[in-house]
Amino acid sequence: MARYTDAVCKLCRREGMKLFLKGERCLSPKCAIERRPYPPGEHGQRRTGRRKVSDYGMQLREKQKVRRMYGVLERQFRRYFQEASRRKGRTGETLLILLERRLDNVVYRLGFADSRAQARQLVRHGHFEVNGTKTDIPSYLVKPGDVIRVRERSRSRTYFKERAQLLEGRAVPEWLQLRPAEMSGTVLAEPSRQDIQIPVNEQLIVEYYSR
Repeated sequence: MARYTDAVCKLCRREGMKLFLKGERCLSPKCAIERRPYPPGEHGQRRTGRRKVSDYGMQLREKQKVRRMYGVLERQFRRYFQEASRRKGRTGETLLILLERRLDNVVYRLGFADSRAQARQLVRHGHFEVNGTKTDIPSYLVKPGDVIRVRERSRSRTYFKERAQLLEGRAVPEWLQLRPAEMSGTVLAEPSRQDIQIPVNEQLIVEYYSR
C-alpha cells in the first residue's frame, strides 16, 4: 500500500500549521513550525506571503490539511467524502465525524498513543480489541457503546506499563470515557462538530469535491 515516507514535519510546514503528526515533539521548541515557519523547498521563504491564493488553492489546502491530519490517503479520503455526501446532514461535518470515528483516532484521543500515526501502528500490530474481539484495522469505525481495550497479552509490555501511568487524570473528549485502571475506553456517543477541535473549514472541502 502507498504511504508517505518523507519527513512528516514538511507537511506541517507546507500547511502552515501544526498537524500534531509527531506527538509531544510538536509541543516542544524542536517543532519544525517553530524553527522554520515557512513552506519547505528551495524557495519556501521567498514564497511566504507573496502569492495570492486562488479559491481552488484554498479548497485544496484545506482538503490536504484534514487528510494529512488523519493520515488518510487520497483515494480513501474521497471514499469518506462520498459516504458523507450520501448521509443526512451537512456533508462537511459528517465527513469530519466519520474520520473522528476511526479506531486509530479513538486510540489517539484516549491517550494510548502520542500521535495518530503511532496509534495506527499499535492497532495494526494487534494490541487492541473492540468489544472483546481483536481488531487490527485502523479504519474500523466505532459506534456508541463500543469498548476499546488494550489486549491482556499486550499490557505486560513496557510501553503500555508506562502509558498506564500517563493516563491518570488525562482529559478526553466528552463523547469518550477513559478507564485508566482497566486500560480501556468506551464510546459514549457519536462525536459532534463541537467535539472536533481542529481548526479547519470543512465547507471548503465540500466545495473542492463539488467542482
